[in-house]
Amino acid sequence: MKLRKLAAAALVTLLHFTTYAQKAERVLILGLDGFSTAGFKTAKHPHIDSLFSSGVLSITTRPVMPSVTLPNWTSHLTGSGPEEHGVTANEWTVAKHPLEPLVKDEDGYYPSVFKLLKENVKDVKTAFYYNWAELINAFNKKYLDEVSFEANDAYTENYNKALDFMKVNRRQPTLVFLYSVHTDHAGHKHEWMSAPYIQAIEAADSAIGDLLARMKAEGLDKGTHFLLITDHGGKGHGHGGVSMDEMQIPWAITGPQIKQAGLVNIYNSNKNTSLVLAKIFGVKTLPEYWTGIVPTGIFKK
Repeated sequence: MKLRKLAAAALVTLLHFTTYAQKAERVLILGLDGFSTAGFKTAKHPHIDSLFSSGVLSITTRPVMPSVTLPNWTSHLTGSGPEEHGVTANEWTVAKHPLEPLVKDEDGYYPSVFKLLKENVKDVKTAFYYNWAELINAFNKKYLDEVSFEANDAYTENYNKALDFMKVNRRQPTLVFLYSVHTDHAGHKHEWMSAPYIQAIEAADSAIGDLLARMKAEGLDKGTHFLLITDHGGKGHGHGGVSMDEMQIPWAITGPQIKQAGLVNIYNSNKNTSLVLAKIFGVKTLPEYWTGIVPTGIFKK
């Protein structure tokens, strides 16, 4: 009788860990600043194409307004627009801003997807890699296990750190945000759709390809969800307006839960990204003040 009870207990434990392992999702967000739909159509990006050929690609996704950097990345990672999160300009800081957010955490920040996951997903690990200094200002770092800034538009070391973070936490649910601003700065310096801008996109694709090869060598590609996101497009030397060159961008996703739908024409906004992330990680109760949606036709079920 005692042996039967021990065997039954062992089976329950095994089922518990099997269920938990199935929920140990890994998500890698590849963020390229200022990546326009026109740039996507013109540049060569074989590694991006190969990665997302088994998933979903939108090239009609809309940024939030204004079509500038910090409001849009904040929207990606908070499930809300500037009218809710209050980040209306690149100069925003938690200490100085004109528009108050609808909700603040205990430190004055609008609640992000990192906070949501930390409070709802057991043992989740989160990381934030960036090379535009102001980007971190909109997010409470206490919900991030690793934060790394790389200066002067460099991104190679952050790509290395992201890989190391995923290796160390390979058995944990993990969300990695891996961002580079060099594509945007190429547009500002040389104009959107100039040869140097297109070259910057192609350099990003090469870096992504190298990272994917190293992930595959470590077995980290299996079971991983990948997202490709950006904040806005551009026109001439800038952005911030409402032209289609500025207000139409690519958004792509692939992974075990995602349909192989290819190029789709869905109603999509930067506000939707966090809700998609929450669904991947199995978080069902979302903040009532988040205003994004999960676009139809992305998930298998």
